[in-house]
Amino acid sequence: MAFGSRAAGKHRGSSRLSRKTAGYAGIAAVVTTGVVGSLAGPAFAADQAAPSLEDTGLNTIVVAEELADEIEAQAHSQQRAAEAAAAKAQAEAEARQRAAEAKRVAEARAQEEREAAERAAREEERKRLNTFVAPIEDSYVSTQWHAGGGMWSSGSHTGIDFHAASGTTVHAVGVGTVVEAGWGGAYGNNVVIKHMDGTYTQYGHLSSLSVSVGQQVAAGQQIGLSGSTGNSSGPHLHFEARTGADYGSDIDPLAYLRRHGVSV
Repeated sequence: MAFGSRAAGKHRGSSRLSRKTAGYAGIAAVVTTGVVGSLAGPAFAADQAAPSLEDTGLNTIVVAEELADEIEAQAHSQQRAAEAAAAKAQAEAEARQRAAEAKRVAEARAQEEREAAERAAREEERKRLNTFVAPIEDSYVSTQWHAGGGMWSSGSHTGIDFHAASGTTVHAVGVGTVVEAGWGGAYGNNVVIKHMDGTYTQYGHLSSLSVSVGQQVAAGQQIGLSGSTGNSSGPHLHFEARTGADYGSDIDPLAYLRRHGVSV
């Protein structure tokens, strides 16, 4: 039985595998020798056309190169982004560091200013507490301490007298608290002040009073007006310095004032 098999002959076409093999061989020859014409044999040229780009595999090379370029570009882009992010982070860190340093400096300066203000306040308070003045401005001592005579019941003067016309302003010599304000017998209208160092001062023969018991007074504050009340021969201020509030604890008034910086 005949199956219609095709007889072999010179016009039978090459198989696809054979064409690819021949095409690859031709491309290799081109790469090796650089001579394209020497690769095309007469029988091969007559049998089929030149191989396509797909058959030669060149498209695979081109795609691979393009992919490599894209990967490299992406890598460069990522590197630039990473470098930019690192630079930003560094700048932010430096900015935070500068801000922290500026804050530290500001806090240190503020602390120094507070301490300076506190020192100034303490110094001002110290000066206030330790500042003493004369009880009468632009006056002089007319009778000395411990002067003798029959005018004083103790036989001697327990204070000093400052010359003053009636109605002259009388000042507290220093910071203190009024412990007596009113009639004091032979002293007439008088004021007694206890000072911060525990000493006392007395102001006698006043015509009027400007303070009351328990009142806090400052150095130079008006406490009354001079006069001639009580056992007095004329207007003046009787001033005493004492170690206690009561009569008989008197100390040298001039030495007391001068020890506290008062020029009299």
